Amino acid sequence: MQVASINPAQRIIIESFAASRDEQELNDLMDILRDFYATRLKREMQRLWDNGQLDQQQLDTLAGEHLRTPYRS
Repeated sequence: MQVASINPAQRIIIESFAASRDEQELNDLMDILRDFYATRLKREMQRLWDNGQLDQQQLDTLAGEHLRTPYRS
């Protein structure tokens, strides 16, 4: 079995969550991570829009897509 190493970012996140004193701190950390990734996603979408790789028609098509992984029966 191969053991994966933890990179510095993963270590910081693990240590931050481990140092949390209560559920509210955990929720606050989760909010920070969600905000970070939401901002990153918005920036990437804007970049795609600006360079013409994304347009309103594509967004409308994506809005109607079902992209979740299906449950196993």
